[in-house]
Amino acid sequence: MLRRYNTGYRDGSFSVVAGHLDGGERIRDAAVREAAEEVGIRMEPQDLEVVGVMHRLSDDERVDFFLAARSWSGEIVNAEPEKCDRLAWFDLEDLPENVIPYVRRALENYRRGRWFDSFGWS
Repeated sequence: MLRRYNTGYRDGSFSVVAGHLDGGERIRDAAVREAAEEVGIRMEPQDLEVVGVMHRLSDDERVDFFLAARSWSGEIVNAEPEKCDRLAWFDLEDLPENVIPYVRRALENYRRGRWFDSFGWS
């Protein structure tokens, strides 16, 4: 996980590698790009599996896709120190308190095999 820093959104909280589609981009391709940009690793789209989808309401409405990698190459490094001040591995059953709430829920869903969820709706 990476701890957000100087981004203006949930700084000081842990998240997974994440980002937005650049337009005309497939989900797996975006995940490959984001992993390279944020933590410096190389992945192949076929080594990624979509393990969850979340329909989320915060400041606006979003649909998030969560992927798991079977393999990657390279060494994990903080490739964006201006946006991240710490990288750390955590056991899924022992996450730190300061995980972004919807990310925590997505990781719990992954552990339980729940593929779809809604978050932030009353």
